[in-house]
This record gives sequence, structure tokens and C-alpha cells, in this order.
Amino acid sequence: MTRMDPQAFVRLSIGSLGLRLSGTALNTSKSKLHAFSSLCLCEMRLRGFPVQKTSVPLISSPEVTPDSHCIASSFYLEEADLKALLTRGCFYNPHASLEIAVFTGRKRPHCGVGVKRQQIGTFELEVGPEWGEGKPVILFNGWIGIGKNKQESGKPGAELHLRVKLDPDPRYLFRFEDVTTLSPQIVQLRGSVKQPIFSCKFSRDRVPQVDPLSNYWSSFVDSLDLETERRERKGWKVKIHDLSGSAVAAAFITTPFVPSTGCDWVAKSNPGAWLIVHPDACRPESWQPWGKLEAWRERGIRDTICCRFHLLSEGQEVGDVLMSEIFISAEKGGDFFIDTDKQIRTSAPPIPSPQSSGEFSGLSAVASGFVMSCRVQGEGKSSKPLVQLAMRRITCVEDAAIFMALAAAVDLSIVACRPFPRRIRKVSRHSL
Repeated sequence: MTRMDPQAFVRLSIGSLGLRLSGTALNTSKSKLHAFSSLCLCEMRLRGFPVQKTSVPLISSPEVTPDSHCIASSFYLEEADLKALLTRGCFYNPHASLEIAVFTGRKRPHCGVGVKRQQIGTFELEVGPEWGEGKPVILFNGWIGIGKNKQESGKPGAELHLRVKLDPDPRYLFRFEDVTTLSPQIVQLRGSVKQPIFSCKFSRDRVPQVDPLSNYWSSFVDSLDLETERRERKGWKVKIHDLSGSAVAAAFITTPFVPSTGCDWVAKSNPGAWLIVHPDACRPESWQPWGKLEAWRERGIRDTICCRFHLLSEGQEVGDVLMSEIFISAEKGGDFFIDTDKQIRTSAPPIPSPQSSGEFSGLSAVASGFVMSCRVQGEGKSSKPLVQLAMRRITCVEDAAIFMALAAAVDLSIVACRPFPRRIRKVSRHSL
């Protein structure tokens, strides 16, 4: 078995959020409380990271405590991030800190635009040495008063409930050494060391019938004239091989990427689709479906490519579970990711292993957090996907391979969703 070495990452999770108003604020009518809570949100700030925003539920009863398992937001820190945060800054801001600012907004029309925000208060937690120890630690858990009015008698105050926790969350890092269409080698990164671990074989031509995968797309590979070829992208396939040369995962187009009616791009009404498969442990030379990736183009001031990934239930394309829907800049590229903390769904199930066990070792229905990410470049750029995988989700090399197939499909979807050449109408001499 090929050895894989993880890199240290830390997950800073903020959850169990709730806002409690004291004094006269609790005597407000239910309708006003609902209107107030629907506008409450918080901004989470950590130096060097983008601001994260989430809503804060209003707790009307003093006996109620928010769910400790509910994660509102997470920051993922690698060694360089921790080092930067623990380094003393300038004299007026010597220590980095996690800052959570809570706001409410009231609808006040202003030049035709809606909501004016008002800050309720701020919670601040200084970054300390324990952040870099690589051990699980609860940094804060409970209620705390926030806001300027909390010490003024006769005025309603506010309390914020939250749970801030650090957990080690090591990851495997992989990189495609060249553009996916050039069948590159895939290496694992560990500091400055690069270890070959997979090879990637891309093809877009019809394959011999001896290939077990050929049954999946043979119906899509018909004899087409040149004009039709220019209006369809299909028959693309990527196979991932281990160091012994055995195919351990694959991705191939099942629904062609074609322009939608009345336009020259792949639209949401008719997305292209990939099937992600792995070897069937019970049937040699056979493949088992694992996931489906759909992709289309969203037009706007800046076009984006939407990649939507479904986990297939029991190897079928029905009863699937949405795990990720990410918009990537067509021009600049971006990150496709699977992270149950960031998904719209609040109770996404754990992702089954490609192996016959059907579930990753040690995971339960409440497992959450980062699963994988894939960074790709925009159209016309040399894209060499960079892939990160959560170590706790990977039990063997074959588990990693199927995520490499998914990453390759995401990267190739950026290419497949490029606008198609416009049709050239034939004009007769009599119509001139």
C-alpha cells in the first residue's frame, strides 16, 4: 500500500449560536420578536481570512440553550496561518483575535434601498498559544453579555451564546502535475516533497468494447458530422491509475454538454453531467457508480460555472443526495468543495466510502465538516488542480483516488461549459 502523509490543519468552529435579550426587550410581542430575530446576523472576523456571515436565532426563554452540535461557521488554519496569527503585530494591534459582531437591521427605505444595520455588540477572543498545540480544546462555551447597553440600568441588554472550539483536522494534499487533458501524474504534497501517487489518463475518443466503462457511454458515441461535433462535447473520460497501473477510479460524461435552445452555452435547464465510478469489489472488471456531477454556465456581468455534486444512493442515479453546489468564476477559476458546515442542507449524511464497507470508518450520522476541496483555474488558463482531502474521511489510497476523479471532472467542466461557436447560416445568392 502506498503511504500517504497528512499535513497539519486546525478547524476553528463557531456554533451553538443564540441571542438573548434581557429586561424590557423580552416583553415585546411575538410578532416583533420574530421580525427582530429574522434580521439578526453576525459577522465573524479572523485576520487573514474572508469575513463569514450567518444568522443568529433569538432565544426568548431563559431556560433554553442552543444546540451544542449546531456549527454555524468554521475557519480552517494550516501551519502558516497559525504562525501568522501567533506573531505579534504592530503596537496598536499586538494580538490577533476572533471577533464576532452581532447586527440587527430595520427596514427603512432610503433612496429605494432597504435595510439599515445597527450593531448590537461584539464578542472578542484573543488568539493564544493553545491554538498552535494541535489538541482539541473548547475556547469558550456559554452566554456572555455584549453591547454598550449591557451595563446601563433601565435599558435592555443582550447576551450571546456560542461555543468556540479548536480541533486538529489534518489533510492530504494532492496536485495534478499538468493540465488534466494531457494525462498528468498526480503527486502528494508534503512540504517541499512531492510523492507520485496516481496517474491520470484522459481520452475523448471512442474506446474498444473490451473496456468495462464503454457500456456507460456507447449510446452517446454515434457517427456525427463536423457541425454536430462542434455543438456537442461528449465521450470524455478520465481514469485514475495507482502506481501499479491498476485503474482505481474513473469519471466520464453521461449527459453531453450541449447549448440550450436559443443560446450558445450550456444552461441550467439542460446541464451536462459526469458519472464518478470506482471498481466493484464483488465483480472483477466492473464499475460501481458513486457520484454524479452536473455543470452548467450562468451568464451575467461575470460568468460563472456551477458544479453540483450528488452522492448516489446505493449505486443508483435515483434517490441521490445533494452534497455540494458551488459557483466558480469562469474567468478566474476558484474552489469546488464539499463541506457539510457550509452546505444549505443542515443534516447532510456522511459520504460513503468507495469500498464495499459502504461507510467511512469511524463516521456517524452527526459527522460534519470539511471533506474535500479542489482549486481550478478559469477558462483559457493552464489548470493544474490542487486537491485537499480530510484525513478522517480517507481509509485507503482507493478512497483518495475517487476524489481525484471528481476533481478531474470539475476541472474539465470548466472547459466543457465554454460558449459554443455560433452557427454560420448559409445564405443563398437569391436572398442577397
